Amino acid sequence: MIDPKLLEILACPACKTEVKLERDRLVCVRCGRRYPIRDGIPVMLIDEAEQPRQTQ
Repeated sequence: MIDPKLLEILACPACKTEVKLERDRLVCVRCGRRYPIRDGIPVMLIDEAEQPRQTQ
């Protein structure tokens, strides 16, 4: 789905931390924002990101 070399250089635009691939999303390892992948292209826009899930 995502080229591994591309995944190595991508970073969360909000906190500049690495992201990891989880199904059809790129997830920031620090802040937890989830960026969608549409038609094989990561949408790395803060406004498009899903906020991290809240734990109680």
